[in-house]
Amino acid sequence: MSAVSLHPFETLTPQRVVEAVESLGLWLPGEPFALNSYENRVYSLTDDDRRRWVVKFYRPERWSDAQILEEHEFLLALAAESISVGAPWQDASGNTLHHFEGFRFTLFAHVVGQAPELENPAHLFALGELIGRVHEVGARKPFRHRLRFDPIPMIEESRTRVLEARWLDTRQRKIYGRTLDALLPLLADHAWPESALQRVHGDCHLGNMLGRDEQFSLVDFDDCVMAPAIQDLWMLLTAQSPEEWQMQLSEVIEGYEMTREFDRRQLEWIEALRTLRLIRHSAWVTARWQDPAFPRAFPYVADSGYWDQHIRHLEQQRITLDSPRWLA
Repeated sequence: MSAVSLHPFETLTPQRVVEAVESLGLWLPGEPFALNSYENRVYSLTDDDRRRWVVKFYRPERWSDAQILEEHEFLLALAAESISVGAPWQDASGNTLHHFEGFRFTLFAHVVGQAPELENPAHLFALGELIGRVHEVGARKPFRHRLRFDPIPMIEESRTRVLEARWLDTRQRKIYGRTLDALLPLLADHAWPESALQRVHGDCHLGNMLGRDEQFSLVDFDDCVMAPAIQDLWMLLTAQSPEEWQMQLSEVIEGYEMTREFDRRQLEWIEALRTLRLIRHSAWVTARWQDPAFPRAFPYVADSGYWDQHIRHLEQQRITLDSPRWLA
């Protein structure tokens, strides 16, 4: 493979990672350790003072500098309130976004801990309390540059990406298009008003919550957006029975309301947000396929069976949107 055809991240060698971090005035006696990350490239490292760091190299051309700096501004505002998040390191001039040989990167203090247990009521309460504090700060001002959750154009963009990939056969393309056409009016009926949008983390899955002894931190705000508050809560509700689901919801909301009131009408938007995530995930993988990390991590996406299953999931969401679960 010629150098011209290399994906930019293929040129991000361990040596270049070390040189980039050392350009900030740190010295790294060891090699960086690659962490699981597909959208960006993220490494754990230790400096000569035995301080542990995480360095994130941003995917070229994904976010503008203004969008990245809004993420950092939000994180620093949260840290100033003693909210446990992975805040960016600032150099002597207060800069958080740094440049090295065409890459943009940021250094974060290493956050230790384990993922929470979503069947543990104490963990759910603690997570609700943490997210409530994040939202209390997030509601004080809007993002001006970050993405705003608007389901209809987001789904249309995802449809275009999937169909341009040409992985679906003629039958699948027809059914996929028909399924999205059926979902769009339902999603419009379950859409949230502009007034419900605020700054949120945007991607509150287990991998972005770390801690122990019921003390958790929220990390990786790379997908922070303007969205309804429920966007940061619904992925905590994983139970498969109404009784357990109501238990999870009760603990999360009780913790959340230690800081701010939660508008329970937002529960009606959960299935719309779940549907949006399903559609966008498949589109995201197809759009990133030229990055060698994606075929290695998601080989099944290139298989016809994956798309049959994806379409079935979307059809199930259409049924669920007509009759949301367990909201009484």
